[in-house]
Amino acid sequence: SVPPYGILFTNGDNDTFPLWYAQEVEGIRTDVRVVNLSLLNTDWYIDQMRRKAYDSDPIPMRMAPEKYRQGTRDVVALFPPKDEAAPYKDLRAEMNFALDDRNLRELFSEGKRDAYLRTNKLSIPVDRAKVFSNGTVAMKDSALVLDAVQWKIARQVVLKNHFAVLELLASFEWDRPIYFAVTTGPDSYINLQNFFQLEGLTYRLVPIHTKGRSPNLSGRVATDVMLDNVLNKFKWGNMGTEEAIHLDENILRMTTNLRLQLANLADALITEGRKDVAIEVLDLAMQHMPERNVPFDRILLPLIEAYYKAGDLEKADVLTKRLFDIMDENMNWYLSLEPEFADRVSEDMTITHAVMDRMVNTTKMVYARGQLGDSLSARFDRLEQAYEMKMNEIDENARRRLIKARF
Repeated sequence: SVPPYGILFTNGDNDTFPLWYAQEVEGIRTDVRVVNLSLLNTDWYIDQMRRKAYDSDPIPMRMAPEKYRQGTRDVVALFPPKDEAAPYKDLRAEMNFALDDRNLRELFSEGKRDAYLRTNKLSIPVDRAKVFSNGTVAMKDSALVLDAVQWKIARQVVLKNHFAVLELLASFEWDRPIYFAVTTGPDSYINLQNFFQLEGLTYRLVPIHTKGRSPNLSGRVATDVMLDNVLNKFKWGNMGTEEAIHLDENILRMTTNLRLQLANLADALITEGRKDVAIEVLDLAMQHMPERNVPFDRILLPLIEAYYKAGDLEKADVLTKRLFDIMDENMNWYLSLEPEFADRVSEDMTITHAVMDRMVNTTKMVYARGQLGDSLSARFDRLEQAYEMKMNEIDENARRRLIKARF
């Protein structure tokens, strides 16, 4: 999902170690610089990132090593802007200020002077000619490109790792592609997600602002880029094999991301009027992640809804019936538990209830699927009273425990 010589931010073990294995052992894509945000909290790892590794050049960073040694700029404060009329300040100027030891102040502990940024609203200028020439933005999106990426970091402090990311962003000048793995999560994005572009299993930082429309998607989808990656470049392994195969919990968690991102791609294609291509993407997801190897769960719902929106109602009906059966079975198990045990899965109960309710609404109200909608509605209604009673039992049991604890 990353073009040549890109910089790819990851976060935890499971989204980093496989990439390291691919590069270190198999020699795959050694041009990409994988940057683990967790390790970026350490000075020795920042040192590594500043050196060439295989075919990957050092990450762009101007600050000297003594500026980020352990105990130095481990935590950097962010202040709200003083001038709300012009709140966004140039990121490079603010980083220069924060890296100047003459500007240190006593902020967090007595006797220790710390660095800070004078504003939490920052701006990265955009070289329009460069972002078109190097492929950061397609020419068809030229009207969407901004003169600057302006955003607010909604935090009072950033740790060393995100301070280092800000230093990189102040220095990269749109020369190298910047990506975040979709597995890193919002805490890693430092509020840049409205400038993200989904291209596979990664988000690319682009000078285009897109207000998030879905809880499963940050920013926009580069449909042509992602479609090429999915159809022509992804290697799917043996998840779709007819033979028995074991997928452990780590692999299954990754299949969740695959299903979600393919659903995002299909939705974007439908919005563009390319329904046939969207169905091709959805069929690809079902082909490579069949239920026999990748059990269905609530993450199937976005794929089902995309099938409906694309007009393939028959496939959507079959998958809806199967997912509703699974959710029904799960709900009946939850409802069989004593309150003290049901309390521990109450969040799962609530989500399962919401998924079932949504499928009823989709088949009965949105797409009027006749007998299927009526059947699911009747089954859901039969569970509704038992579900409400169980939730009340959980609440009552929690109140009794609280009263007992007080005395």
